[in-house]
Amino acid sequence: MCGGHVADAGDSDITIEGVVTDSRKIKPGCLFIPLAGDRFDGHDFAGDCLSAGAAAVLWAESRGVAPGPAVIVDDTLEAMQRLAKSYLAACGTKVVGITGSNGKTTTKDLVSSLLATTFKVHKTQGNFNNHIGLPLTILAMPEDTDIAVLEMGMSGRGEIELLSKLAEPETAIVTNIGEAHLLQLGSRLEIARAKLEILSGMKQGGLFVYHGDEPLIAQVLEEPATEKPEGLKLFTFGLDGSNDDSPSGIMFMEEKTVFTSRAGGNVPLELPLLGEHNVVNALAALAVARHYGVSEEDIAEGLSHVQLTGMRIETVVGTSGITILNDAYNSSPIAVKAAIGVLGKKHGYRKKIAVLGDMLELGPAEEEFHREVGRFLTPEKLDILFTYGPLSDKIAEGAAENLDPGMIFAYHDKSELIKMLISMLHPKDVLLVKASRGMKLEEVVDAVKKSNLEI
Repeated sequence: MCGGHVADAGDSDITIEGVVTDSRKIKPGCLFIPLAGDRFDGHDFAGDCLSAGAAAVLWAESRGVAPGPAVIVDDTLEAMQRLAKSYLAACGTKVVGITGSNGKTTTKDLVSSLLATTFKVHKTQGNFNNHIGLPLTILAMPEDTDIAVLEMGMSGRGEIELLSKLAEPETAIVTNIGEAHLLQLGSRLEIARAKLEILSGMKQGGLFVYHGDEPLIAQVLEEPATEKPEGLKLFTFGLDGSNDDSPSGIMFMEEKTVFTSRAGGNVPLELPLLGEHNVVNALAALAVARHYGVSEEDIAEGLSHVQLTGMRIETVVGTSGITILNDAYNSSPIAVKAAIGVLGKKHGYRKKIAVLGDMLELGPAEEEFHREVGRFLTPEKLDILFTYGPLSDKIAEGAAENLDPGMIFAYHDKSELIKMLISMLHPKDVLLVKASRGMKLEEVVDAVKKSNLEI
């Protein structure tokens, strides 16, 4: 299954249950897979793992004699990927692959919730969506799983192609094409090409569900260099009525969104998420659920009970009663505008306040992207703006074109920002916190959450 051979024929009867790559998390009977990084090599811990209960290890032939029962391979990472591919094929599990610049984790959660009403589903946990995380997700899958919903991430060309050819999805979703990874890829067109690599490993006759409002996806689909399966079926979703599905009505409520879709016969559906962008994500999930024959009753049930991966516009109520919209996991111009859209529709609060931090990896035009986000901000969307980081100074500059400059506060010192922010907050305010993960603005969320704000 992984292209290796047992080191000692006498060990051939050893039974393996599960794989582990972290030497601190050994389970009895597991296969320890030592991976090598820039600063470590798991082979150095293989002996200790066997002593701790591992039944066997994968072992790179170049490392000499293994310290115990082992499957000898050329490269342990490639062997793990091959093992995952073989296991997936042996289980006969169907695969839904999901990628996109924004919304792929939320869409993964939505698809999983809808399909789980009818099938046994296994999904990517957390951010295990790369060349290591995806095979580990597959290898953690119960063998009787009907459908695996796998998120596929990337930072450059060729990465999603590897994941797609490993997982061989029969259904694929591209949520959108944004500005993340412009630093590495140089243009949105190149990002679109990288995302559409998800088609390269798809099974024949597969279904491709994509954001029809993004013309770059259709453009790349038509390019001769785009590798895709025979008999590929297409389904588009988006806000524009020309798509195969689009919202026919949206109503925003305090903690949920009610919407209808044309493909769903305009039947009202409740989504326990905020924002127009999440309605669009839900349309992609609806298309997949209907493709697999999930009933409309089960679709409504699955939508209403979706469990989201944390820090994606997560509503947090502070000790004082203040409402915090925690979206500090990642950021891009599209994602910030979507989050501001949610904030702008929050009514019944004293003040609407946003803390926006730097958006990273946007390439040479990063300052203009930040300035553009600032110009997007208007008094209808928020009352007070705090920015954090050198790039976010440009958000403040752009915002000054529409907002009262006296209500804009730009900081490079996080502790000083927190001090000023807390001095201005009231328990009846709503606060949005949004930035790239590297800015660690969850520290702002934690500080505000614990504060006893004065009335």
